[in-house]
Amino acid sequence: MANSYFTLAAPSRQSSRDSRAHAAVETRPAEPITLSVHRDLAEVEADWRALDANKLNSLHQSFDWCAAWKRAHRSQLLVVRGALGKQLLFLLPFEIESGCFFRTARLIATAHSNLNTGLFAADVDRAPRGELCRALTEGIRRALRAYADVVALEKTPALWRGLPHPLAALPGIANPNASFQLGLLGDMERTLTQLNAKRRRKKMRLSERRLAELGGYDYVVAREPADAHALLDAFFRQKTARLEAQGLPDVFDNSEIRAFFRLLIDRPSAGDRLLELNAIRLRGEHEGRVIAVTGLSRKGDHVICQFGSIDHMIAADSSPGELLLYRVIERLCGEGVALFDFGIGDQPYKRSWCTMETPLRDITLPLTLRGHAAAGLHRAVVRAKRTIKANKTLYALVQRGRRRILRATTETADD
Repeated sequence: MANSYFTLAAPSRQSSRDSRAHAAVETRPAEPITLSVHRDLAEVEADWRALDANKLNSLHQSFDWCAAWKRAHRSQLLVVRGALGKQLLFLLPFEIESGCFFRTARLIATAHSNLNTGLFAADVDRAPRGELCRALTEGIRRALRAYADVVALEKTPALWRGLPHPLAALPGIANPNASFQLGLLGDMERTLTQLNAKRRRKKMRLSERRLAELGGYDYVVAREPADAHALLDAFFRQKTARLEAQGLPDVFDNSEIRAFFRLLIDRPSAGDRLLELNAIRLRGEHEGRVIAVTGLSRKGDHVICQFGSIDHMIAADSSPGELLLYRVIERLCGEGVALFDFGIGDQPYKRSWCTMETPLRDITLPLTLRGHAAAGLHRAVVRAKRTIKANKTLYALVQRGRRRILRATTETADD
């Protein structure tokens, strides 16, 4: 059963002209938008899977993705369901993070998501825009203030797939990072015409020549769970080694996070691919050695690159990561994929591949008096990050400071 229900009745806003024009017509009062809060994901699974079918809803808010996160973590989860009469409008799946001073409601798995949309019905526009906005603000305040001090809807798009997103009606600020995409045009030749095709092919041939000197390579797509787990373990090893060499923290060095990605491999999902592992594997003298790994998720015609790594100990000068991306995109061009998403974060290799940049927004909704302070702090931190990232010199100083702190922490732990 749901924990609680909240109703927002739509007030009348007819002008005097409209009133006169419809004076002789008997009208029914507008149906209210009703919100309910659910603790158990299974209670709303049928509705959730129905909304999963809308291709504009991110895979990161899909039922199977969130269920895997719940199984790997012990966080408190709450799902807000909105309906117009008997017709489902939206679901917002939250986890409650308790800090020293604030309780924050975030969309499930936000820390490891590239795009957050929530889940909205394809015909959500049937709800009056003003009433939907009230439901997503006043309604959520009433529904969640007993559980959290502030709601943080992070990494949300104002526009997605060429359409305005329902959350764009809420006030927000620019996220420090954008996400980057490449449109796939049915085959590799047409897709490369959007880029510097000649340079891209030349770089790929150079990579192949260098790997041929080592005995050649295979492009591998893990089709069996055991193979996928082996490639995931290779990714963890490569990522850890790379970040240690750079003196940076490893966000994947966490038992719950690693368990989550393993669950994505094992969890059956109708139609979607929660996590597919692709790799470049050497032949010859280094037979079987994996030198590049990437993890992909697919929903409909949209593929997201979740992560990637390379082995810096061997054949690094062959650019195996770039070669792997080339082979992945080449394959997906023939499999009906229309959008390849490199995910959030501005990096040179993304800009070299991508033709689209999607700005993202952070929306903070204070629920309590303490939540107003939390929302102000969140906005200040986001603005500070955006300022730092916009200044290359300042960003480099901050990165060096992070590396020094990490080294000092590691040395202290070793002692």
